[in-house]
Amino acid sequence: MKRFILLSFFVFAVTTASAQSLHPGFEKDEYKTMLSLMENLSNGASDPYFALKYTSPVMGFENKWWLWTNEEKKQAIIGIRGTTSSPESWLANFFAAMIPAKGVLQLDSVQSFEYNFSDNPRAAVHVGWTFCTGYLSADILPKIDSCYRSGIRDFYITGHSQGGAITYLLTSHLLHLKTIGKIANDVQFKTYSSAAPKVGNLYYAYEYEAATQMGWAYNVVNGLDWVPETPFTVQKLDDFNEQNPFPQLEATIKKQSFGKKIVIKHYLNKVKKPTEKSQKNIEKLLGHKVFEFLKKKYPTISEPTYYPSSNYSRAGHHIVLKADSAYLTQYPMDINKPFMHHSLQSYLYLLDKL
Repeated sequence: MKRFILLSFFVFAVTTASAQSLHPGFEKDEYKTMLSLMENLSNGASDPYFALKYTSPVMGFENKWWLWTNEEKKQAIIGIRGTTSSPESWLANFFAAMIPAKGVLQLDSVQSFEYNFSDNPRAAVHVGWTFCTGYLSADILPKIDSCYRSGIRDFYITGHSQGGAITYLLTSHLLHLKTIGKIANDVQFKTYSSAAPKVGNLYYAYEYEAATQMGWAYNVVNGLDWVPETPFTVQKLDDFNEQNPFPQLEATIKKQSFGKKIVIKHYLNKVKKPTEKSQKNIEKLLGHKVFEFLKKKYPTISEPTYYPSSNYSRAGHHIVLKADSAYLTQYPMDINKPFMHHSLQSYLYLLDKL
């Protein structure tokens, strides 16, 4: 009897472990698989564990994605392409005004994208990459559904550079769809963003981190890579939490004597006005102006209403690949090669040292 009980427990434990093959926490080999799969797309190599099942058509702002599956482990990988050499792909990056993290985008004359990356009305995200997420998600969701019907419950989400930025927003979108029942509750997502720039403000970051904390999302960055430092970021006094004391300064100033009032207001404006002007210039140039260029290529898209902020913030847990002297011998600092430290090869090199 005891033997039967022990055997039954062992079978149950093994079955449970195999059914729950996706675990939280950064795993070097998992991330290396993600990078290798993307590198294999260019060199034609295959992976012993994951088979390429689907290559999407080019869509949106020259966006593209791939689906790999491991039928034995019942796992799938959703990989998002990064920036290409096309002007439209670069315009998606430079379309860097912010929009609210909850809303609807008109992608073309018939297709719209309803998204909810955060319920916080102060959360805001990058407009260009939100458009990209909208185009891609319309093609990704049916594939998730077909994978689910085949028994796959575990999904990795990955992308490098622009692809890494989109993985943030795609992860937020898919997790929201889980909360409202449009994706089954037993589906598990794990995200490995790679060399991703900043995609939203601090209030979006809080939401993303709360939704993926305890080891379900990472952004891996090379400490010498400049791309994760982008986009341009401006923090205004209005970007602080409303409980901060700065809004009370105006009332405090009014209580001062005339002379003190003039001096204090003069110095306050020296801090306040340049940031407000910078943010308006970013919205004008990287919002309205870039949209004009995009409108020529995509005449049926609609310009959204922008959120009055450019306070981009890092989001999620970061794994930093730190360069050493051996790395700098292999990949020296060279102003004429701005993407050297952003390449898949440099990331793989540093990952092996991690």
